[in-house]
Amino acid sequence: MNGHTTELVVFILLFALVSGMGFVASRWRRPTDLASLNEWGLGGRSFGSWITWFLVGGDLYTAYTFVAVPALVWSAGAIGFYALPYTVVVYPLVFLVLARMWSVSHVHGFVTPADFVRARFGSPTLALLIAITGLVATMPYIALQLVGIEAVLKAMGITGHLPIIIAFAILAAYTYQSGLRAPALIAFVKDALIYIVIIAAIIYIPAKLGGWDSIFDAAREKFAASPAPGDGYILNANNQIQYVTLAFGSALALFLYPHSLTGVLASRSRNVIKRNMSALPAYSLVLGLIALLGFMAIAAGTKPVMANGKADNNTIVPMLFDQMFPDWFTGVAYAAIGIGALVPAAIMSIAAANLFTRNIYREYLNKNATDAQEAKVSKIVSLLVKAGAVLCILVLDPQFSIDLQLIGGVIILQTLPSVALGLYTRWFHKGGLIAGWAAGLAAGMWMLYLIPNPANGKLHFGGSAFALSNLGFDTKLTIYPGFVALGVNVLVAVVATLLFRAAKVADGEDATARDEYFADEGDSKVKDLDLTGSH
Repeated sequence: MNGHTTELVVFILLFALVSGMGFVASRWRRPTDLASLNEWGLGGRSFGSWITWFLVGGDLYTAYTFVAVPALVWSAGAIGFYALPYTVVVYPLVFLVLARMWSVSHVHGFVTPADFVRARFGSPTLALLIAITGLVATMPYIALQLVGIEAVLKAMGITGHLPIIIAFAILAAYTYQSGLRAPALIAFVKDALIYIVIIAAIIYIPAKLGGWDSIFDAAREKFAASPAPGDGYILNANNQIQYVTLAFGSALALFLYPHSLTGVLASRSRNVIKRNMSALPAYSLVLGLIALLGFMAIAAGTKPVMANGKADNNTIVPMLFDQMFPDWFTGVAYAAIGIGALVPAAIMSIAAANLFTRNIYREYLNKNATDAQEAKVSKIVSLLVKAGAVLCILVLDPQFSIDLQLIGGVIILQTLPSVALGLYTRWFHKGGLIAGWAAGLAAGMWMLYLIPNPANGKLHFGGSAFALSNLGFDTKLTIYPGFVALGVNVLVAVVATLLFRAAKVADGEDATARDEYFADEGDSKVKDLDLTGSH
């Protein structure tokens, strides 16, 4: 902790401030009763444009984004900028589906994407698979928020897991008490801090390093000397397809995550969704600037923290801040990253808890559960989810958690035909969607298994670059496995649907109607939601 006292004091003070806000949030906007998923899990479904913008942005741009994207740029170069086009592309794509999801969810009282699938395709089995898929994909994502906090603590010379456990215990307590209102309120502080830190960084750090020319020259020199075929100051012939498919596949996956939809369903109207999808690309500008921190770290000669004889690349940005900023502002920057972990971790745990409660507990364990019982189960499960995330960090190598999140992206993509395409068409047979889901998962896991990582000696699950040579092509080109797996999924779903239809196999009934996909605030169909019997 030597030399980091000022940073630690500022970090603790800001962390304590947002924790206090988390507890106060239960009284924010005066809910009459938090004992329902509408209130505890979706904030009363009443958030307007500003709150939704901060909530969804705070959910998507996490602490891990803050540390991992520039760390990837620092270590591998241009491929790390894949995050920028994917966040630009994603908003027009989801503009097409999220308004429809909001409408049909508000008519029927859906809380999770699996709720929608259950009603649309009349299949409890398919809904269960979608719910389990969402849970499995979300868990490592929560663990990665801990990786972000841990990177900051390591940069301040703090080792051991006790501070992480304390931070998540506080998070668990105020999320349990306040539900979605807690991250919604904290998101204002989190985003303000991140904007302040990034604007300061792109002005102050280049000035100290001799300008942007010096920064880009240093990056060019480093990657010119790199032997790795996928690394480079600019994209090369080997990684261009990988870059495009990784960006596009990530864009398709982003709003399939349950926590992304949670913020959307908490919005007050379709217009709130539309305005947010138009305004959220402002975060992409900040993300591009965050990525450039990787090149700044190269120019500054920043070294990552060494742990157990290994370099922890996730500490590059915290170490850059420590190297370049005065101590008090480094503390502010560290707090921005730490608080940046709390908002998405809270939303993710709430979304995962809602999935369990609505699509496992209510569907299979207690069909007559009251609103209060649902809320109680969700609160308890949200605690268990956070405990599981902490356990991942305590027991597993953090690098394995990162690999798990990569696997999670491939997994969640397999829900696209049921969730996203299901919002537009009822053509698919429920059996075809199940077959496609299984085939896509099998293909994705097989491809991920074949990817090695020579840098750390891993033979399997070593990254996101699947070599096309594994499919018999004579090339060094690589591709994102999630993109290929999704193609397999859709193809199998189409073929299986045709076969089921030809064999006249009974399909599930669609409990939704066409006009329900266009209902808006004030529409008679959008009623005060009483979720009993909404299945």
